[in-house]
Amino acid sequence: MARRCLLLATVLVAGLSFAAAAADVPSQPKSGEASVGVLLDAIRANRRALIAVNLNLSEQESAQFWPIYDRYQGEMNPLTDRLAALVQDYIASYQNLTNEKALQLITDYLSVEGDQIKLRQKYLPEFQKAVPGRTVARFYQIENKMNAVIRYELAATIPVVEEGNPASTAK
Repeated sequence: MARRCLLLATVLVAGLSFAAAAADVPSQPKSGEASVGVLLDAIRANRRALIAVNLNLSEQESAQFWPIYDRYQGEMNPLTDRLAALVQDYIASYQNLTNEKALQLITDYLSVEGDQIKLRQKYLPEFQKAVPGRTVARFYQIENKMNAVIRYELAATIPVVEEGNPASTAK
């Protein structure tokens, strides 16, 4: 079991690191569209496989779990796209970020976070009907671990708002 978690982390970090390297992610923002897009593509390509390897579902469980998962991911992808758009918007606005724009971005970010949580809650009863509770918990743990790696990768490429930015004009 520990070996699978290590495999999960290694494959995901390697895939994301490769995606970041392939996109030539800058330490200071220039054009984040390519890097965020490559990162999302790498995540989407590997996520299902990593979950499959780590859940060890029986044939019957697989038949029940994967259709629900596909619907779940189908609803989660637009939320992930919204988050990516926010990151791209921030990167594009970074040099001249006003207080108003900063507050709009954080409000939109929190909205996406809330929608993601609502979606996870919405699908919990469906996953519970499809597979045993421990498997559901494992699935959510794997999802959380992958999301943590993604957030780490994003955090490494997104600069922190500077204090006293001359573009800020209002409180």
